[in-house]
Amino acid sequence: MSKSGAEKRYAIALFELAKEQHQVAEIEEELRVVKQVFSENKELQTILKSPKLSIANKQALIQSAFAKASAPVVNTLKLLVQRHRNDEITSVCNEYIELANEERGTADAFVHSIRPLSPIEETAVISAFSRKVGKQTLNIENIVDPDLLGGLKVRIGNRIFDGSLRGKLNRLEKQLTTN
Repeated sequence: MSKSGAEKRYAIALFELAKEQHQVAEIEEELRVVKQVFSENKELQTILKSPKLSIANKQALIQSAFAKASAPVVNTLKLLVQRHRNDEITSVCNEYIELANEERGTADAFVHSIRPLSPIEETAVISAFSRKVGKQTLNIENIVDPDLLGGLKVRIGNRIFDGSLRGKLNRLEKQLTTN
C-alpha cells in the first residue's frame, strides 16, 4: 500500500493532542487495539467501504465498536471514515506508535525464535539490539517460528538481524552455489 502522507498528518495531529492531554501512552495502547481489531476483522474494512452504508451509519459503527476508547481516538477514526480514508486507519495507528516510540526513545522489535523467550533472554535481546539501533529500549514481540532451527531473527523497523541457523544455512548454500 502506498503512503499518501495523510497518515502522518493525522497521526501528528492526534499525537500533539495526546501530548497536550498527557495521554500519549494511553492513546498508544488504544491504537494498538484498533490496529489489532482491523487486522483480525477484514469484514469491518469491507463494511466501511460499502457505498450502501451512509457516513453517519459508518461513524455509528465506529462509535459502538470502539465505545471504550477515548474521545480523541474515536473522533479520529470517525474523521477518517468521514473523509473516506478508512484504508489508512492502520497506517495512522502505525505512524502514531512510531511517534510515541520516538518520543520515548524506544522501538518495536519482532523477535523470531524457535521457542518463547524467557524474561532473562528478552532482557539480553533488548540490551544487545537497542544499542545497535540507537534506542534506549525495545518493545519486543516474540514470534515462535520452528523453521529457524535455532538462533534468533530480529526485525526492528526496516532492519533485519538474522542470526538464525536457517539463515546461516541459506547464506552458506547461496555462497556455495555462486562459487
